[in-house]
Amino acid sequence: MAESIRARQEAIARLAQRGGHSYAATVTRATNIVILTGAGISAESGIATFRGPGGLWEGHRVEDVCTPQALARDPALVHRFYDLRRAALDTVAPNAAHAALARLDANWPGELLIVTQNVDDLHERAGAKRLLHMHGELRSALCAACGAQSPWKGAMPPGSACSACGAAALRPDIVFFGEMPYHMDAIEAALSRADVFVSIGTSGAVYPAAGFVQTARLHGAETLELNLEPSAGSHLFDESRSGPAGVLVPAWVDAMLASAA
Repeated sequence: MAESIRARQEAIARLAQRGGHSYAATVTRATNIVILTGAGISAESGIATFRGPGGLWEGHRVEDVCTPQALARDPALVHRFYDLRRAALDTVAPNAAHAALARLDANWPGELLIVTQNVDDLHERAGAKRLLHMHGELRSALCAACGAQSPWKGAMPPGSACSACGAAALRPDIVFFGEMPYHMDAIEAALSRADVFVSIGTSGAVYPAAGFVQTARLHGAETLELNLEPSAGSHLFDESRSGPAGVLVPAWVDAMLASAA
């Protein structure tokens, strides 16, 4: 086991030093695409990233609103925090980057998967179909008793009843810190088949998503970062482009669709 871990760490170290690749030269050979999106793409629609000075989320410590322990200790605070975030979705709309990815989704002839760390519904509202939410969704409820998930709009008071089992155990369908992200098997499988991996608007610091670029490269994918500014993991990508997602993403999508024409 130790040798396996050591071998993987050595392989990742070699990837970090890999040079001489031309992302643009391989675009025309791309068939399968995996795209990771983070808070940066939705920030341009007016959704706050919630990570402020001192690690605060809208004035709250992460430990107070985004952990299983916080939910058990103060369910009213946790529910109110996500109620406000859910309500804020009615005040925002998808931007040019969301629209461009939906256009790529609709027209790309090969495999494509958009994996988002965001819990908003802007990708769906833009029209994306091949999409997975790895950190949950604001407009979904999770039953802590039976595990059922159901669409949800409006406020979710503590003690709301599950429509599947009747238990008064609904909680926001959000992956809290310390919980396993959703769809990891499907994501890993898609990364293993990807020719191109693109990360958009992410910090490069939150795992396991921050490790997707390494997984993709280990399987031979070319990698591209589109970010407002370089991330913590920029050095792991074959190419990193800086600028607003609303500018960079449509330009990249246009190039990809032209390559497939």
